[in-house]
Amino acid sequence: MTTVPTVADRVRGIRQRIAAACDRCGRDPAEVTLLGASKSQPLERMQEAWAAGVEVFGENRVQEALAKMPSLPAGIDWHLIGPLQTNKVKKVVPRFSTVHAIDRIKLAHALDKEAQRSERTIDGFLEVNLGGEETKHGFQPDDVVNAAEQLAALQSVRLVGLMAIPPVESEEAAIRGWFRQLRSLRDALRPRLGWQESDGYLSMGMSQDFEVAIEEGATHVRIGTALFGPREMRP
Repeated sequence: MTTVPTVADRVRGIRQRIAAACDRCGRDPAEVTLLGASKSQPLERMQEAWAAGVEVFGENRVQEALAKMPSLPAGIDWHLIGPLQTNKVKKVVPRFSTVHAIDRIKLAHALDKEAQRSERTIDGFLEVNLGGEETKHGFQPDDVVNAAEQLAALQSVRLVGLMAIPPVESEEAAIRGWFRQLRSLRDALRPRLGWQESDGYLSMGMSQDFEVAIEEGATHVRIGTALFGPREMRP
């Protein structure tokens, strides 16, 4: 009889794979943040992941995250990894430490205004639409440097890096190429934004490709199914 792995089993396996990927490219596993992408996952699995040492959770939908938060440990570091409408900024700023999908100038300014009003500092990633796909959000690669320079003066949104969801590819070389492109954009921004060696984060890599992403410099990997198991279907 096949034994179904527990969430704790999955967490251990992912940690081992992260360590192995880091070993292959000469990195310290401590440089990589494991972010549990918990969209549509039940509270029980999220609690198991927390108990197994996952401290950072990423939610795609603001309302779903707000509904979950009261039933989960207060120590969770909440990241918003999905698209954000400006009319929901007031709900996001008090509860999330980090927004991974800042995809337009207007949103960045709205976050900054609300963070100032709330006397908070929010970390933000600029989302890049690497493949120019109509179904995805984000700055075009040719525009992201100019956008970052425009936003460098924000007072309460701290730009910490770039995020991307590359086009789906079947060949590892093609996947690796997209991750390298995001890393190159980050490197181009470093001197312009004054990022130090420890900054200029890269939020890239999911369940199917996070090891390649780590080998290409990912600092934050957003892992859902491989960590929690299949998502529950919404009615």
